[in-house]
Amino acid sequence: MTEQFLEGKTALVTGSVQGIGLAIAKALGAAGARVAVHGLADSATAEAAMDAVTAAGAPEVCFFRQDLADEAAVDDLMTAVERWGGADVLVNNAGIQKTVSLAEADAATWNAILAVNLSAAFHTMRRALPGMAARGYGRVVNIASVHGLVASKNKAPYVSAKFGLVGLSKVAALEYADVGSRDSGGVTVNCIAPGWTETAIIEPQIQARAAEQGGDRAAGVRSLLAEKQPSLRTSDTSEMGAVVTWLCHPIAHNITGIVLPVDGGWTAQ
Repeated sequence: MTEQFLEGKTALVTGSVQGIGLAIAKALGAAGARVAVHGLADSATAEAAMDAVTAAGAPEVCFFRQDLADEAAVDDLMTAVERWGGADVLVNNAGIQKTVSLAEADAATWNAILAVNLSAAFHTMRRALPGMAARGYGRVVNIASVHGLVASKNKAPYVSAKFGLVGLSKVAALEYADVGSRDSGGVTVNCIAPGWTETAIIEPQIQARAAEQGGDRAAGVRSLLAEKQPSLRTSDTSEMGAVVTWLCHPIAHNITGIVLPVDGGWTAQ
């Protein structure tokens, strides 16, 4: 999709210096949006991300580094973005994870994961949505996970946060459903729920499985996905960018309150 339908609009993508977030930032930039790149990154990583989004076609890119675990910092981020023009598109992608049993999880782990994966999205949305409503156009896309729809062992804080994010998104979708018009594009709030996606985070697991398969990476991927993802294929981060960008198109004005799995059939089982 090369149409510049986001020309003149501003997009904020949290956690966008790498992986899925960076792919989304690039896709929105390619559609014409000014992009607020965000993350806890050193200057070299931040510059590389900004260069990638600019190269994708974004007319303007700015970097923000606030720590979303801190409520006051989230407010600082939103104030800074408002000064930059305000978010017409908000993608809550930032997240953290720790695999730990319920019995062994401590309060610090619970609080940190809930703060970044759920509370930060609440605070960005409550700040961004009134401005979107005033303009008659806005898109919130929250990056949930298959774990916003189904559970797994040893992920109680993460699953709780992602289920909560889905619920929060549905409430916001209802509250803003009648804002704007078909012509203006309306205000919508949706989630996507990625399954196994090709990022640096999963590469060590793929390589470990590939080693068991005589060095065959494709066989390693199939082995890794066999228990959960029936397609036996990972998604590419660019596919997540394409899905998010399509949800931002004015044609999607009546798609709100959904959770769209991109999971190779994982949650269909």
